[in-house]
Amino acid sequence: MNNTPHLDAASAKGREFLGTRHAIMAGAMTWVSERHLVSAISNAGGFGVLACGAMPPAILEAEIIATRALTSKPFGVNLITLHPQLDELIDICGRQGVSHVVLAGGLPSGAAIAKIKGFGAKLMCFAPTAALAKKLVRSGVDAIIIEGSEAGGHIGPVSLTVLAQEILPVITDVPVFVAGGIGRGNAIAAYLEMGASGVQLGTRFAAAAESVAHDKFKAAFVRASARDALSSVQIDPRLPVIPVRALKNAGSEAFNERQREVAAAVDRGEMDLAAGQLAIEHYWAGALRRAVVEGDIEGGSLMAGQSVGMVTSVQPVAEIIDELTTDAEAALSRRTVREAAA
Repeated sequence: MNNTPHLDAASAKGREFLGTRHAIMAGAMTWVSERHLVSAISNAGGFGVLACGAMPPAILEAEIIATRALTSKPFGVNLITLHPQLDELIDICGRQGVSHVVLAGGLPSGAAIAKIKGFGAKLMCFAPTAALAKKLVRSGVDAIIIEGSEAGGHIGPVSLTVLAQEILPVITDVPVFVAGGIGRGNAIAAYLEMGASGVQLGTRFAAAAESVAHDKFKAAFVRASARDALSSVQIDPRLPVIPVRALKNAGSEAFNERQREVAAAVDRGEMDLAAGQLAIEHYWAGALRRAVVEGDIEGGSLMAGQSVGMVTSVQPVAEIIDELTTDAEAALSRRTVREAAA
């Protein structure tokens, strides 16, 4: 691993929190963030995060055990707050001695926070606003992640550049990790200088050599530009759905058609609005699996952030992290030289 004194100093808070060589987290990507990619990222000095997604407790436990067999370094587990077996999943994390838990998909309950803190894990949560970030910190959350609309998968409406300006100056008691559209080391340096403790990347790692994603999936990332990663469109205002950013393909139009079909079923009285929203959300789980696992890059969902334009080849994880940290160190070093000259 390369020598990065300026980067180490700028990211000290994040590195200490994660227990890693570098304060570079990996986003938890369903079907992608499993034992092989997670362990590779942790072994390379970053912080891998297992994506539980819709896994039942027994499968999650097996994945944690399998990951630990591949790395002795720290890694985290991402749990979705809406999972019907959330309590059992938290119990699994406690039994397996998971050091860091990331809760995503909604505001966590006080009971969930207490349960995770109870077995000594560090808890990380996503915050879309400064007010919510403050609330989470008061509730006992140990670190905040802010993710801009540039990210892949389910996204919020505000860019990372705006969220960082809003949240970083007011959340200083706990580490804050930033995510969304980060693909180069100079961006990492810039956000650290703004007050971030570290960063989270997903898209570049999804196309890594150690990623289990289908070769066709990775090749689509290499070919794509930032403009190809588009946010999904809501067809019917009665059926609000969280936007998803993915590469434009036939699957994008299929999602629009699915929304029209569900709206028509609601009009006919065949399902209520809640069932309709659930049916629309279920589209993504199957579409993502078809792309990642089966290599259906036309009909599946190619979830990717706008940083996909910076994926120019399939690289080993260690090479990606070395490239990011070398670039970040150079950017921070240049700033130090300029300040000394001034």
